Amino acid sequence: MAETAKTLGSSAYERIKAMILDGTLAPGAALRENHFADQLGVSRTPVREAISQLISEGLATRTPGGAPAVNRVSLQDIMEILHVRSLLECEAARKAAASGKNYNDLMEMRAKVQGFLAGPRPGPAEHYALDRRLHLTIAEMAGSRLLGELIEGLKIKTRMYDQGFIPERFEPGCHEHIAIIDAIVAGDADQAAEAMRFHLQKVRESIISHIYHPF
Repeated sequence: MAETAKTLGSSAYERIKAMILDGTLAPGAALRENHFADQLGVSRTPVREAISQLISEGLATRTPGGAPAVNRVSLQDIMEILHVRSLLECEAARKAAASGKNYNDLMEMRAKVQGFLAGPRPGPAEHYALDRRLHLTIAEMAGSRLLGELIEGLKIKTRMYDQGFIPERFEPGCHEHIAIIDAIVAGDADQAAEAMRFHLQKVRESIISHIYHPF
């Protein structure tokens, strides 16, 4: 029974989280327990647990009246997040390049990125999945589980902001990922850190440009 409740809570969490990240639930949208219980076909308890987890991760918040709602990520928030990501991920790339670990996973991902460039273009979910895997693999190669957890949390908040809807970033981002992989595989720690810094700088610039020139 306990395991079933845990599974239901985990399922509710993943489904509500997905709706937040793909924009189905807009920033500020109310997270009503009854609504999601009916929509997901579960009781209110797993929904309540899911909402509590989303709040603890910063994807949701409580309004002044105490009602849960999707968190609003401001431009200032995302700039701070990208700054911290740069500090963490440049160091991760540097350590990954110096680790001397097996690079098979990176080379497999490099081939997939090349395939994306050759076409057909993947959907946002598939592209994000590879992007997430690459960044977390680099953190893992750096030898720090905590670093990976921090990077993943910050990446999720970045995705809350852009939701993958900056198509002009697709091709440049692929080339930037290839440059990061190549530097790590070559064992060039300084170039790996610089390639990561350049990549996150371009992410930052594209978000700012998209805000002021959305079309």
